[in-house]
Amino acid sequence: MTALPDARLDQLLARHAEIEHALSGSPDADTYVRLSREFADLSPLVASVKALRAAQRERAGAQALIEDPATDPEMAELAREEARELDARLDELTHAVRLALLPKDAMDARGVILEVRAGTGGDEAALFAGDLFRMYERFAGLNGWSVEVLSMTEGTAGGFKEIVAALHGNGAYAKLKFESGVHRVQRVPETEGSGRIHTSAATVAVLPEVEDVDIDINEADLRIDVFRASGAGGQHVNKTESAVRITHLPTGVVVAVQDERSQHKNKARAMALLRAKLYDAEREKRDSARASERKVQVGSGDRSERIRTYNFPQGRVTDHRIGLTLHKLPEILAGDALGELVDALTTEYQAALLAEAENAGWGER
Repeated sequence: MTALPDARLDQLLARHAEIEHALSGSPDADTYVRLSREFADLSPLVASVKALRAAQRERAGAQALIEDPATDPEMAELAREEARELDARLDELTHAVRLALLPKDAMDARGVILEVRAGTGGDEAALFAGDLFRMYERFAGLNGWSVEVLSMTEGTAGGFKEIVAALHGNGAYAKLKFESGVHRVQRVPETEGSGRIHTSAATVAVLPEVEDVDIDINEADLRIDVFRASGAGGQHVNKTESAVRITHLPTGVVVAVQDERSQHKNKARAMALLRAKLYDAEREKRDSARASERKVQVGSGDRSERIRTYNFPQGRVTDHRIGLTLHKLPEILAGDALGELVDALTTEYQAALLAEAENAGWGER
């Protein structure tokens, strides 16, 4: 394990103090917002570094007592006990600083656009897509996020052929970004008389919510069509052209939203979805370009990768990327234990980033 880059830590502490001084003055509004964001970003690292250095000073004081011949035996034993406690704390604080030094994903604090689509397996796949969406919906509730359905197509036997929703809440993307990929289910369908286990799948895509400033979209590049939304016979949605379809001509990306009766609201939602898709495409292209230099498997985001299996007969869920199996299938689908998988994936990802950073000599934050 390489030593912490003390010179860089000193620079970051100095920058934090410089920003704090600037904010105490009267900067203009734009500068204030920019500096406030940088200050908030640096503050957790600065707190960890200050705590670490305070503990290092205490540890040095304890060691001095231990080594001083004039220290009486009882005091020396107390100093040795304190030193052991401080050594454990120093390990924790050093790890916290290492994590705080890792490069941050600019989108981690954002909400997400969640897409769940039935894959192979017909009606059973649609039912499973419904199970997955409800799992994320419950997990969102546990985290205090709101859920806004943007569009959905129901399955003929229940569930969803596809459903797209926005999960609004701070840090939603940081928690859910590793959920993208193919989720497989193994269970006996209710219509299966012989008790044979069927395998079907659903695809999950998690995109960060994107603001206007994150990606530039030229209105001239858009074709906007309105049409009557599909729904149960006789409903209002069939009688007005409130549904909106937007085609981004340069890329061919198409989005459609029909959930609201208001054409204006559907257009706003469709634009939010289009921004997220275009940003994700640019991001994927950028990541692919540097894939030969850097590849953290947990964070690959490959939509075609089979990432997890939900086995109903055995009551288990296995995440294939990190080889983790939890015999908590009902609790995971209820959203309660999904956090255990999320935390394990995040820990694995951070460990891989730490290894990269140390091999590269930490580089720049």
